[in-house]
Amino acid sequence: MTELSPIPSYALFGETKGFPDVLHCERIKDRAPDHAWHIAPHRHAQLAQVLYILSGGGTANIDGDRFALTQGSVVFIPPRMVHSFDFAPNTQGMVQSFPIAILHSIGPVNAEVAQALTKPTVGRAAGPLIALMTQLETVAAQTGAPFRAQIAVGLGHAVLASIAAWGTTQNRSNDAPQDDRLSRLDQLVGDPDSAGWTAKDFASTLGISTGHLSRLCRAAKGLSATAYIEARHVEEACRMLAFTRLSVAEVGYRLGFADPSYFSRRFRTVQGVTPSQYRQQFVT
Repeated sequence: MTELSPIPSYALFGETKGFPDVLHCERIKDRAPDHAWHIAPHRHAQLAQVLYILSGGGTANIDGDRFALTQGSVVFIPPRMVHSFDFAPNTQGMVQSFPIAILHSIGPVNAEVAQALTKPTVGRAAGPLIALMTQLETVAAQTGAPFRAQIAVGLGHAVLASIAAWGTTQNRSNDAPQDDRLSRLDQLVGDPDSAGWTAKDFASTLGISTGHLSRLCRAAKGLSATAYIEARHVEEACRMLAFTRLSVAEVGYRLGFADPSYFSRRFRTVQGVTPSQYRQQFVT
């Protein structure tokens, strides 16, 4: 089957092999100079990242939104979000990567924490978060130390819980906690094998009726199941239009729209502009 998206998905940037550790800490200088300080658009399907700018700066692009980075900036990127960076040469800072298993094992279990960690956050964080990140970096570097992995995971949970608390304040979200089945639906919609599926297909895979799925979608977003799925497809189309040079027809095809005209009409209904008009804002 045709791959759903040409935007690369990595374990770590530029790497497709398995994740190297229980979690991963590195410095911006460890990777960015080899890419002329430009980290091209990509995503991580199975991990979240936290980035801290110690000195220098640049710009971050997360799902089409651009953010200025300066000394003291912290960036949280949830799983599956497309992102890229343009760093000023010699920018210094930390990048910490957390597999999804660590995100999902923060305890005591709290739906609000899980919901907060589905949203990107960019800003200047308080000192305690940076202290936790620094301590985690120190522990992660102590290869062979007794109970290193357990200590690192505990500190990782502390970093992520702090990010969730900070992000809740930054985003001022009023969203209700999301049902686990909607999270699973989002994963299914992003799976290449689901291209062309109907709401009934998704509901069947989730083990619920189409009507039940629509009730979940309406409770969370005020949309029917069909409209919710279409909105998620349009989100992915926006990423492809912003970050790739695929034709509009090819973008629609990869998302299961066999008719380019129909894809353009549905995109305009959801976004308010045509795919070509949407892409134009990213043309420099």
